Amino acid sequence: MATIKAIAPAKVNLTLHVTGQRADGYHLLDSLVVFAGVADQLTATVAPQTRMSVNGPFSVGVPEDERNLMVRAALALGQARGVDLGAMLTLEKHLPHAAGIGSGSSDAAVTLAMLAELWGVEPLPAHAPEVVALGADVPVCLRAPNPTRMEGIGEKLSDVPQLPPCAIVLVRPPVDVPTGQVFNMMSDKNGAPMTPIPEGADFDGFVDWLSPQRNDMQAAAEQIAPEISEVIAKLKSLPGVRIAGMSGSGATCFGLVKDMATARHVARIVQVSQMDWWVAPAEVLGTGHVY
Repeated sequence: MATIKAIAPAKVNLTLHVTGQRADGYHLLDSLVVFAGVADQLTATVAPQTRMSVNGPFSVGVPEDERNLMVRAALALGQARGVDLGAMLTLEKHLPHAAGIGSGSSDAAVTLAMLAELWGVEPLPAHAPEVVALGADVPVCLRAPNPTRMEGIGEKLSDVPQLPPCAIVLVRPPVDVPTGQVFNMMSDKNGAPMTPIPEGADFDGFVDWLSPQRNDMQAAAEQIAPEISEVIAKLKSLPGVRIAGMSGSGATCFGLVKDMATARHVARIVQVSQMDWWVAPAEVLGTGHVY
């Protein structure tokens, strides 16, 4: 029986500008999204019906029914393509959930790709209504590992200039930051969009561009969870960290560094100082590295 294995990488918002709000309440965004080389591990096998099981270090609290985006993605693809089969899905959860790094959305996107291959059907494009209905981050996660500019409510996706090779340290304190609460606490929802991403920038040039960009959700998230400020201050204090910020609506923060040796060194320092923080050094994917 055919089995497919794949990884679902962490999604990181290096920028997250909130540029407006539609009449229906949805917020308009402008974000540079990259993917990091730390990931959930997924397996899919053809089965009469779709079911899933979850294990791994972050399996606690992850539903195994239709509340899970992987199951919903499987059902959506099957219905859209008229598939009579199901799949046994296994998720080995290595990424914290509800953490601002889109792990559930990445899992769903990879499920769509795996099952299209497993069932022998045409994949759903990122703009398909069935994909958009799964959540604002699922379309961009279908483009992993390629860095992508995400605009609108997440439906407008475009290529970006080649980013320089670099690495990242992801750090999440043990706090939850509900996205809706962050949006409600934001004082300004009409920020300026990103400035143009430079062509052919080296790491220093990319850092120079990234430094004045923003995550417009960060200030509100820090009010809800002051631990975020503590993480960012810790990262900024360490040699080699050129930029530190928050991904998505939090609480995962990132420190951008030049290479993996620096990322591992920074991660060790952070982990020793705060044993209850989740810390993961990783390469930034799609930047010219050979993986």
